[in-house]
Parts: sequence; structure tokens; C-alpha cells
Amino acid sequence: MTQPSLLAIFAHPDDEAFSSGGTLARYASRGVRVTLISTTRGEAGKISDPAMGSVENIGALREAELRDACRHLGIDEPVFLGYRDSGRGERLRKDDPLASINADPIEMEARILEVIERVRPQVMLTFDPHGGYGHPDHLVAHRAALGAFQRAGTLGAGVPQRLFYTAQSLERMRAMMNRPVPEGANPGVFAGLDPEIYAVSESTLAVVADVSDFVDRKLAALRAHRSQTGPLSGIGTLSPDQLREVMRFECFSLGGLRGPVQRWPLRGFFDGLETFESLEVFEQV
Repeated sequence: MTQPSLLAIFAHPDDEAFSSGGTLARYASRGVRVTLISTTRGEAGKISDPAMGSVENIGALREAELRDACRHLGIDEPVFLGYRDSGRGERLRKDDPLASINADPIEMEARILEVIERVRPQVMLTFDPHGGYGHPDHLVAHRAALGAFQRAGTLGAGVPQRLFYTAQSLERMRAMMNRPVPEGANPGVFAGLDPEIYAVSESTLAVVADVSDFVDRKLAALRAHRSQTGPLSGIGTLSPDQLREVMRFECFSLGGLRGPVQRWPLRGFFDGLETFESLEVFEQV
């Protein structure tokens, strides 16, 4: 029998843990080959844990953090495409020729296609069209993953059947944005965003998963990204109970299909795909 395979494409170390760590861990535990592409090493990230002191090579640090996070999730070693973190806002690296935002999109697609040919995923996962919260590198990764999914139709056997996007419902994004934030603390990546733009309606969500059984693995992966989840980070302001509650739900919308779906919403990524029905036995919300 063909081994079930899932390919996730994100932009930076830690993107995978925040958005879908529980789902990746869950599928890995059921025998799915889970492959993670990170288009950059997160070189422009801010260190959110003062105890780490000055870090000379943030890219090398975050690469090591991602490798550790993947071990906690039980997934394969990450694949790095070698582009540089573009930063965002006032730190946008517009003049860096190696920054993700300056990459040749067709070349990036081709690199993703090489991984698709190697791991033959039935399912792909990436950012939604707004990149979660509009990060330029997220938008680039979304575009490249979508382009690769479309081009993969020429590969013959082992063509990806579904493309999913990470997503937030209007209700959940509003709840996160309305939570009290201590004075001087990082308000989080959603601060100042319009949920009507960056979130989706409940009816748009294809999969809403309660990953409570895997939240410990997800939290371990988040802690592995110490540079990004320290006391000065958005999640660093949450109590342990608040953090568990926020992290136990993961939402996904559907970005592409090759073939029909039998129900809506889906029970999971592989729901209805021949030979993989036994994978979809976890609780949906």
C-alpha cells in the first residue's frame, strides 16, 4: 500500500508549530510521512528571550531550533530552500537579493516540485492567501506552494490530491485580539489587523481539529523555538492554561482539489481519499 504522505510548506522556523503542530504530530503518529519545507531560516527574527543574550547567527540558531521542534513533533528532518528571511515592516529587507521577496517565483516552485517528486504527498499544506497576518515571506511561500501544486499535475503517478491552507475563523481571531495584554507586552502578530480580511467564515473552514491529545507535543515544539517564544513574545504573555486552550484548536481551509469530496466539512486532510480512511479518527469541532 502507498504510504500516506503530507508536505507542509512554510516560510520560517516556528510557523509550523503555531499553525499546525498538533495536526502534523497527529498524522506522524499514525504512520504518515510528514515532510516540512522552510523557505528561509528566519534570519530576520527578533530574539524574544533576553536570557539568550546576543545571538551572532540567528539563522543558524533558528535552524537548530526547527530541527529540535521536528523531533518533538515526530516528523522528518526539515528541508530548507535556502532563501533569506525578508523581515517585515520597518525591517523589510527590500535590497537583499537573496531575500525571499526577491526570489524568482518559478525557481521556488521548481524547488518545491523536486521535493514533491521525492516524497509523493497526497496532501499539501501552506499559508492562506493572506499569509496568516500578511508577512511578506508567508505570501511568497503561499504563492510558490500553490504554483507547485498546480504544476504537479504533470508528474503522473503520485500527484498531490489536495492543498490545504492554515486559517483562522472570525470568531477565534476576534477572541485572540480582544484578550487583555499586559502593559508593555508584545500584543501579538494579529494586533491592528482587520479580521474581516485575515480570518474566514466558519463555513469556509474545511477542517477544524481539536488536537488536545497532541498539544503536549505541540507545546514542546513551540518551546524548542525558544528565541521566538520567550517572555517578550506574544505567547509569552499567556498563562499555561491560556496557552493550552489557544493551541488545542487548528483550522484549515481548502485551496485545491484533484477529485471530489464526499462530505463538508471534512473529517481531516485524507478524508475520502482511497485507502487512507483509517487516518481520520480524531475529534472534529
